[in-house]
Amino acid sequence: MDIDISEIRQLLTTIKDPKTGRDILQAGLVKDLFMEGMDLNLMIYSNNLDSTDKSNLHQAIVFGIQASYPELNINLHMVTRSEGVDEKPSPLPQIKNIIAIASGKGGVGKSTVSVNLAFALNRLGYRVGILDADIYGPSIPTMLGLRGRRPQITSVYGKSRLVPVEVNGVQTMSIGFIVEPEQAVVLRGPRLAGILKQFIEDTVWDALDFLIVDLPPGTGDVQLTLVQTVPLSGAVIVTTPQEVAFADAVRALNMFRMEQINVPIVGVIENMAWFTPDELPDSRYYIFGEGGGERLASMSRSEVLGRIPLTMGLRESSDSGTAFAADKGDGNEKIFEEIGKNLILQLNKILSTQGKARIVEVKS
Repeated sequence: MDIDISEIRQLLTTIKDPKTGRDILQAGLVKDLFMEGMDLNLMIYSNNLDSTDKSNLHQAIVFGIQASYPELNINLHMVTRSEGVDEKPSPLPQIKNIIAIASGKGGVGKSTVSVNLAFALNRLGYRVGILDADIYGPSIPTMLGLRGRRPQITSVYGKSRLVPVEVNGVQTMSIGFIVEPEQAVVLRGPRLAGILKQFIEDTVWDALDFLIVDLPPGTGDVQLTLVQTVPLSGAVIVTTPQEVAFADAVRALNMFRMEQINVPIVGVIENMAWFTPDELPDSRYYIFGEGGGERLASMSRSEVLGRIPLTMGLRESSDSGTAFAADKGDGNEKIFEEIGKNLILQLNKILSTQGKARIVEVKS
């Protein structure tokens, strides 16, 4: 009996990675797969797996294949992917780029930028997710019209996993899906870190090109937990042009540039760059001043990815839960798409000069 290897590959799509919950092909766990007569040879990457996970996966693969092809002799080997000296494997191997959106202070529109950038990248043809890491002040559910929604729970080898909520093809996860809208979130460092890790490690994220992480303001526990948990491809700093926002944004910038952390700065986005009233479309009023974005980009040796004007449409879409819409009519969707293209250009430059992202080990 001739067995087509493509049939085996299709069967493997029904077997889940114990860590990510994705199928093992999508999660990139299959190193080699080939037939020699009636011998099926499989090599599976097992970097992320403890002994229990390895046993569960081994059993699922062997039993799954033999259920359809009992005549096959299965030679299954668990191997370690070479990640470099002392390099920790990513808990999200199925996600190509994880981008932190950061600011030094609140009120500069960081969440607005995160959401609109994510959907702009999605319109450009990329697979995108949003992780709302602003645990104390989650605003993503409101901006996407998801207040009151709850994430589904799925089981992976007996362990419960969260399923991201999807809007227009973009996956998202937020503590706002778990607590009531008016409920105060009171957490200290270890619990704060635990919530963020759960959203990363216990959530079944699809294979994505970009995971946009909306960070809280400042340089606290969430930021440090993030860089020690996942390999960040880079950070984007959001600021307004005014001096007080610039001064705080410098602190966020310098955290990522610390020697122990050393996360690349992809670029700067200047929000509320100017105001143009509808009745005066050719006028620009620089309410918050000028030049903050350029100064920040110069300090970080990066680029201004884009400038976003202050418009009623952008504010209204955020408040009404339609920030994902591409037809808001204020022209900002095109601005965010240009920002997305500039971000990809800068990421490619970083990758060519600095290599792939790594998880940071912050030593006390």
